[in-house]
Amino acid sequence: MESQDGITVRRALELPGLRAGLPEVVAGADRLDRTVRWVHAGEVPNIASLLKGGELLLTTGLGLGTRPAEQRAFVRTLAERGIAALVVELGRRFDRLPAPLVETAGAAGLPLVQLHREVPFVTVTEEVHTEIVNGHYALLRRAEEVHRRCTEALLDGGGIPRVLRILAGFAANPVFLETAEGRLLYAAAPEAGPAPAPAADPLQVWEGLRGQRATRAAGPPAGTVLVDVPGGGHGSGAVRARLVLPAVSAPLLPVHRMAAERAAGLLAVVLMQARQEEEVAARGRGDFLTDLAEGRIRAEDAPAQARVLGFRPGDGPLLPVVMRLAPELSPSGNWALLARAVLEELSSSVGGGVPALLGVRPVEGRVPLLLGLRSESDRTAVADRVARALRAGVERAGLERPGVRPPVVVVGVPGNWAAASAGLRHAAETATAAQGLTDLPWYDARRLDIDLLLWRLRDHPDLAAFVDRAIGPLRAHDRTARPALLPTLEVFLAHAGRKAETARELHLNRQTLYNRLARIEELLGTDLDDPQTVLALSLALRARRHAP
Repeated sequence: MESQDGITVRRALELPGLRAGLPEVVAGADRLDRTVRWVHAGEVPNIASLLKGGELLLTTGLGLGTRPAEQRAFVRTLAERGIAALVVELGRRFDRLPAPLVETAGAAGLPLVQLHREVPFVTVTEEVHTEIVNGHYALLRRAEEVHRRCTEALLDGGGIPRVLRILAGFAANPVFLETAEGRLLYAAAPEAGPAPAPAADPLQVWEGLRGQRATRAAGPPAGTVLVDVPGGGHGSGAVRARLVLPAVSAPLLPVHRMAAERAAGLLAVVLMQARQEEEVAARGRGDFLTDLAEGRIRAEDAPAQARVLGFRPGDGPLLPVVMRLAPELSPSGNWALLARAVLEELSSSVGGGVPALLGVRPVEGRVPLLLGLRSESDRTAVADRVARALRAGVERAGLERPGVRPPVVVVGVPGNWAAASAGLRHAAETATAAQGLTDLPWYDARRLDIDLLLWRLRDHPDLAAFVDRAIGPLRAHDRTARPALLPTLEVFLAHAGRKAETARELHLNRQTLYNRLARIEELLGTDLDDPQTVLALSLALRARRHAP
């Protein structure tokens, strides 16, 4: 209840209504800068239960009790309730306030005032309430002035940093804009003024705040103002960012929170517009890459159009890459955040020496990229880093969910602009065909041609018939009997028929593996040592992911 913008106990005592009562402060003279939230008058012993805190309580003392213990309890209860001050009018109940009352108020830090003349309590109430209302109006005017300046700064092209500097200057403290997860976006400090000590470096302040967060279990440091910047959505999208105003150089008052709340509304619009513009730009790049892949842009025209989009790869080969998200994530994905996160991850992990053109295709759930290599020998190293950046971007964009398949990253073959067209198309199709395969950091498009061919035949009835002829009896067995035999066959074929390695991976002794393989041969009526049989079974196991 320390002094803030608004009327204080000291100011209330200076108003004509209370001044006419010849007020005398008999306890708590060092607490007169407390803020008076409201005025209340009453004469009942349990009046504390009717109060919320911050009140200036007026009484003639009829409810204070006659015994010292009652008087002490009365004052202690009011102090615990957090009232601003107790004002007792002498004459009707007391000629002078009793010592137990004064001593208890002094010990509790509660301002206690006695009035030597009778005053109309209604007049006191009207005057104090008028001051409170006027004070609130003054706060609103100051906050609105900051809002006006911030609005003008945005209209003049000042952007978010200028808005934060205005707010920091008004609050005389550094101001930070962080993500909902606590990652710093912008920092601003008040402009240098006449104070002899220089303003604190905002980044040093931020590091200190981050260190305190790591050691504090609950909430920000005392006096810090936190204001959410709304995101316009629900759940995790309800908060887009957060304004943080720590009380570093000066205490923060209610007017500073008001100004921050109004600035947050402006920042919400700016961030929403930025996200929309960013998504439009990312979709535009995605459209360009898709048009290139589907032959709607000629190879000779592509470099000029790519330069307009900021892609200048140099004379080295182009590497096509496509990431495909699980279908469950495609409609609801935050594609602007995903594009920004991936580009930032690319910049930090791949480095500025690898130019990248990244787009998004929300309808298909794809993220196509073209990367400029120095030479074809860089393909594997760059693919490793790009795959890590893509997956990290998905995680930062909040597009990882329990039970949902991880994204598929397919890396094509390096080449010129003409080859990039076919490479993007091939990588996009292969990324779709690769869904459901064993999860790898990235897939080489050249090694998935069989899967792509089978995927293209997915609707042909002959494919389903082939799968049923090849492994149908084994699938029927696994639906009703244990142990399941299909996994054994898959591992056996993956190890090219090497029984020792198969047994090791399945954690089986050799005789158990031999028994299972014999049972498979019996069910399928075939010989697992026959190369044609092995080829047919390998194809059937791949095709069953696509056959209905």
